[in-house]
Amino acid sequence: MNIILAGTGEVGLLLVKMLTDENHQITVIDADHDRLQYIDSHFDVRVLEGQTDSIRLLKEAEVNRADLFVGVSPHHEMNVISAILAKKLGARKTIARIDNPEYMVAGNKQFFVDMGIDSLIYPEKLAGNEVISLLAQTGTTEIVEFSGGLLSLYVIKLEEGAPIINYTMEEALMASAGFNYRAVAIHRRGKTIIPKRNDIFQVGDLVHVITNQEGIPTLMQFSGKESFELNNIMIIGGSRIGRRVARKMQKTHNIRLIEFNRERSLKVSEELQHSLVIHGDGRNLDLLLEEGVNRMDAVVAVTESSETNILSCLAAKEYGVRKTIAEIENIDYIGLAENINVDTIINKKLITASHIFSFTFGPQVESVKCLTGTDADVLEFRVRPGAKITRAAVKDIGFPDGATIGGVIRNNKAFIVKGDSLIYDNDLVVVFALPAVVQKVEKFFD
Repeated sequence: MNIILAGTGEVGLLLVKMLTDENHQITVIDADHDRLQYIDSHFDVRVLEGQTDSIRLLKEAEVNRADLFVGVSPHHEMNVISAILAKKLGARKTIARIDNPEYMVAGNKQFFVDMGIDSLIYPEKLAGNEVISLLAQTGTTEIVEFSGGLLSLYVIKLEEGAPIINYTMEEALMASAGFNYRAVAIHRRGKTIIPKRNDIFQVGDLVHVITNQEGIPTLMQFSGKESFELNNIMIIGGSRIGRRVARKMQKTHNIRLIEFNRERSLKVSEELQHSLVIHGDGRNLDLLLEEGVNRMDAVVAVTESSETNILSCLAAKEYGVRKTIAEIENIDYIGLAENINVDTIINKKLITASHIFSFTFGPQVESVKCLTGTDADVLEFRVRPGAKITRAAVKDIGFPDGATIGGVIRNNKAFIVKGDSLIYDNDLVVVFALPAVVQKVEKFFD
């Protein structure tokens, strides 16, 4: 695929890393000389220095040959203009990252489609939806749903006392009632492992498990987790993410939102008629106790400060809060935060890059998700008639090392894949894969 990335901020850099693993032809445009030099010296891409809305530069980048143009600079006006120009100059598909929620209103989005932008990406909306999904599943650190939850990928941290500790993969499979869940990956000490039959589950592992609805109770039992009713939520930070979560949940949950900036707290209180908005510092332990943090079922920390979010969640855990979610802006902090007592980490830049990444796959890929803190992707494939994956049982098909098939959805029913399972035309197949083998995996579904 011929791809032009306009912008070398953190989202742009993440996309460069993701896409170079996939052997695409990539051109990167930016006015920041130092960032371009870094990219040029570390990745096999073409770089062009200058403003991303320069018609001359877009022509030099051969935008008329581009399969995909992505505007991801920090300036959303520049992204919109450059994407419109790219479309007019011949790019097949264009994407622009935006910061204005008004642009995402259904009636307004059509304006941009008419001007030539195929898709608008609003990071705060994506991140807010991720938080809402995480709050719906109280026993997990991350969840990806397929076909409305018929199949789900759960990410669960194994703690002391979890029954599955010291089980081998084979023993865990034997203990699975009806074979309704399967561990497809283990993230351990900074490394992602596709587990074999003799691999042993250890304390501290982040285990990625594919399950259908019937397997959820058994999964929770063996991982030592339990779902619980979530009624009281404290949100620290009146950011766009915090406000979106409160707005979506305030009519069904008791929401307390703490905002440090006085002027913003007044505006937020006017917007959120069914939430209690408090002006204060989320790092202040006395304030947290005064506002009943010890009675909260969940704390969501989404201020602009990663440090504040981590500290607030650590304090919440000390007071007995069962579910904590922290937004980490600095990607370098993700590994550190996962090793301390914070249940779930989200990063809106990684979520955004993951969403854009999905546009680079062929029509057989229904969805793709890059998982926080791991160097792996989970993909949902639609099996084309006669595809290679249908020609033998899973154990005999020669599926590449570094990838594993987790589950299949067929005729609106979901089941977990075993070695002797057969894949049929038009099945939806969920695959967990390391980046180096994604292209090999795709060939099985062509």
